Amino acid sequence: MIRLDNVSKQNGHQIVFIEASAALHRGEKVGLVGPNGAGKTTLFRLMTGQEEPDEGQVAVDRGITIGYFSQDVGEMAGRSAVAEVMDGVGPVSEVAAELKELEAAMSNPDLADPERAGEMEAIIERYGEVQQRFTELDGYALESRAREVLAGLSFSQEMMDGDVGKLSGGWKMRVALARILLMRPDAMLLDEPSNHLDIESLIWLEQFLKGYDGMLMMTSHDREFMNRIVDKIVEIDGGSLTSYSGNYEFYAQQRALNEQQQQAQFERQQAMLAKELKFIERFKARASHAAQVQSRVKKLDKIERVEPPKRRQTIAFDFPQAPRSGEDVVNLKNVSKAYGSRTIYDDLDFSIRRMERWCVMGINGAGKSTLLKLIAGATEPDSGSVAVGGSVKMGYFAQHAMDLLDGERTVFQSLQDEFPQASIGSLRSLAGCFGFSGDDVEKKCRVLSGGEKARLVMAKMLYDPPNFLVLDEPTNHLDMATKEMLIGALSKFEGTMLFVSHDRHFLAALSNRVLELTPDGLHKYGGGYTEYVARTGYEAPGLQG
Repeated sequence: MIRLDNVSKQNGHQIVFIEASAALHRGEKVGLVGPNGAGKTTLFRLMTGQEEPDEGQVAVDRGITIGYFSQDVGEMAGRSAVAEVMDGVGPVSEVAAELKELEAAMSNPDLADPERAGEMEAIIERYGEVQQRFTELDGYALESRAREVLAGLSFSQEMMDGDVGKLSGGWKMRVALARILLMRPDAMLLDEPSNHLDIESLIWLEQFLKGYDGMLMMTSHDREFMNRIVDKIVEIDGGSLTSYSGNYEFYAQQRALNEQQQQAQFERQQAMLAKELKFIERFKARASHAAQVQSRVKKLDKIERVEPPKRRQTIAFDFPQAPRSGEDVVNLKNVSKAYGSRTIYDDLDFSIRRMERWCVMGINGAGKSTLLKLIAGATEPDSGSVAVGGSVKMGYFAQHAMDLLDGERTVFQSLQDEFPQASIGSLRSLAGCFGFSGDDVEKKCRVLSGGEKARLVMAKMLYDPPNFLVLDEPTNHLDMATKEMLIGALSKFEGTMLFVSHDRHFLAALSNRVLELTPDGLHKYGGGYTEYVARTGYEAPGLQG
């Protein structure tokens, strides 16, 4: 269906592909993996024809339709989310727009004037023609499918019909994704479709993609999401493409095994080479051994050298020991909170004790972030009290923290501002743990990506560790390697945690309590997220029943 034959590609000074080949077939669901900057987006652009290879060719079977979702969604404004989604399907969206205009014209009170009866008749006649064309194009079924897809991505009816221009960037991303899903092309190329989705939307998308029968290739920083969908992995590394049959878990195991085998092979060869070189060195001056020495030199020249495995830079961060807090970390008593006429909490009681790790579950608007803000002191309750216990040192991570970075300071200066007493070596080591190596520490904060900003804020928070972490979607912008580092570090953390996340791997690895927010009130579950799923039978509150 789509083939890459000996493709080479260079962007500026960076060599992205060197004679890379891969074949993708109908019905395959492929996960595209590789370190940041390896060329994943370039590969998508080559497959869609937005870029040309320098050498080799990209062959797409005749008549194949490709839908490409990227993080760059472009401008959207002036029409409803439903109309925007239907726009990707071709002429039907134009017919739908004319139908809406004619419906508006027919309800215009000025045309009720008997003197304008001719105008009204012409509009009604045109409406009949357009309606027939809309029916022929299966427009009514298409609109209903568009609404179904948007509902799956957590849109309310109001959001579907409102001006798409008023939506935030994250919701516009969902509209762009819905457009590709409604299109149902022969091949879908999805670049990070799991970004900006809540857990309910994520699970709905998972089911949708499992039922899709075309060719799918996607990138995702959500390990669990990728694991459940893909049956093949294509890895970009060092300019080449390598295919693995199986899901992400299988690929990770296989890659580790291949690395071990290559390392063992490399070490065996190095030992053999050292032995041969020692013999040559020892006997090269002796005429009696000249033939043997010459033979061994020729043999060494012909040996194909085994390369050591390419080591991925692994990030590791060890928490300095946090000071111990008292047993009672936080107590909320009779807390009420409303925004305008909307009541979020009414007479809420909730307490957290030392070493508990609460993950907070609830549908959009249930009050997850509000609870974290109340506990962190970022917002005040309308009534009731929030009491933080003795010796509690809190660290609060929220998305807005990334906007508070001083854009003119570099990464390193930002760390120095926070920890003026720390040595340059320890701050460089901290920066390296969070993915800022070499010249990256000299980047100004204003040019950092969302993921880089999140890593910098996290590094600041964890260097002088609090004993109570309050984390609102800490993994939102993180790649898999940084997520794994964070999970490893937090699993050794000996303090208390309260967090919201839509990443099921993160939830399962770190929680030992679940707080579910529902319209009926709070539900508390002992045991972590895995036990919660086993006990309730659903992975998120919005999926029950």
